[in-house]
Amino acid sequence: MTFAFNFLHVLIPAVLALAAGVANAAGFQRLNLPMDLNGPGLQGAVWTPCAEPAGEIKVGRVAIQGVQGCKLPEGRYPLIVLSHGSAGSYLSHHDTAAALADAGFVVAAINHVGDNALDKSRQGYLSIFSTRPREMRRLIDYMTGVWPDKASLDAEKIGFFGFSRGGYTGLVLAGAAPDLAAGLAICADQPSLPMCRDIAAGKVPQQPYPADARIKAAVIADPLNVFSEGALKRVTLPIQLWVSARGGEGVSPASVEAVRQGLGAAPDYQMAAGAGHYVFLAPCSADQAEALPGICRDEAGVDRSAFHQALNAQVTAFFKARLQ
Repeated sequence: MTFAFNFLHVLIPAVLALAAGVANAAGFQRLNLPMDLNGPGLQGAVWTPCAEPAGEIKVGRVAIQGVQGCKLPEGRYPLIVLSHGSAGSYLSHHDTAAALADAGFVVAAINHVGDNALDKSRQGYLSIFSTRPREMRRLIDYMTGVWPDKASLDAEKIGFFGFSRGGYTGLVLAGAAPDLAAGLAICADQPSLPMCRDIAAGKVPQQPYPADARIKAAVIADPLNVFSEGALKRVTLPIQLWVSARGGEGVSPASVEAVRQGLGAAPDYQMAAGAGHYVFLAPCSADQAEALPGICRDEAGVDRSAFHQALNAQVTAFFKARLQ
């Protein structure tokens, strides 16, 4: 169902539903996956249910609400893995991660190597399109096989949240193989990017893009669409698909609509009315807003904090219905 947010109608009951979750705060802990045969070390974080009151945790310019190192209450919890957009970080959606943890999920996110806020060395290369899904599979492997609290996870209930290139990553893991040879929208404006030069020269490496059957449901926000209709038809797991009304960064409402029409099962379709691509990022702290106005400033009439209260409630409700 597509709708533009009427906050008086949608936000109040959604927030009340979210407030009825099982915990008082989100536990927060750093995550470090060691280098192995499948790739370099990965840095990230885990948000967990927590029975203690939340406080503010500063990580660089980012201010998050949570409890550092909170003991995970007894129980078995579904796992949500989170994939950020290009040049983002494991903190890009920290408020959504905390909301899910408050509601009884364990949430894990990592920085994608060479395509994150601290390291953009591979941002313009085609290789990133194959390494991103592999890194998310490694994250699931680690959480279900190595993480100290792995016994508290229900490995049969795994969800995925992804934004922009992270949305692309989720669609690949859900079964859609990309068609990079068909081109990327960004190449119309930046043909000198290494990946655009390679596509123009016909140098698109053939890569396996296996699905990950462990993922049972996914929330995909403003995904980068590099898929044929036939590839998208292979995606049949439950999807909540979000689109911003104005798009950005190579994503447009039309390209997301093509994803919607192509999916093998109709998604739960939601729109961020009047907003651009970056509205899906967590509301910025004062330090972030001063340093990064391009991603922190929204269009006139858009209240990112209010939007995120509704977004987080809708995302939580979707995962509860499919995983809990």
